[in-house]
Amino acid sequence: QVRLVESGGGLVQPGGSLRLSCAASGRTFSSYAMGWFRQAPGKEREFVATISGLGVSTYYADSVKGRFTISRNNAKNTVDLQMNSLKAEDTAVYYCAAKTGTALSGSDYMYDYWGQGTQVTVSS
Repeated sequence: QVRLVESGGGLVQPGGSLRLSCAASGRTFSSYAMGWFRQAPGKEREFVATISGLGVSTYYADSVKGRFTISRNNAKNTVDLQMNSLKAEDTAVYYCAAKTGTALSGSDYMYDYWGQGTQVTVSS
């Protein structure tokens, strides 16, 4: 069982930055690939970024590539999402998720554990 708790959301102006963090419980954090997903009002949940268990490999949605960076610290059981050059269309609830096994996936059904989400609002 893995418990995930996100933090760092908030209101930011277009062009600004935010850093989301996800803290995970459990002793085998490095055995999980981690992902960030988001869901905007009236839309389906969509993939944002994922990172392999040891942090060697990453994969991003085209919509955030070059603006967002996913990273993890296995000693602290955390995974972060640095978001730069934010746009209004990045507004959503952002979810942290853990996938058993270290292979990357952009499919939400492959993830076994989910956090409660943190709201990110990009608006002037």
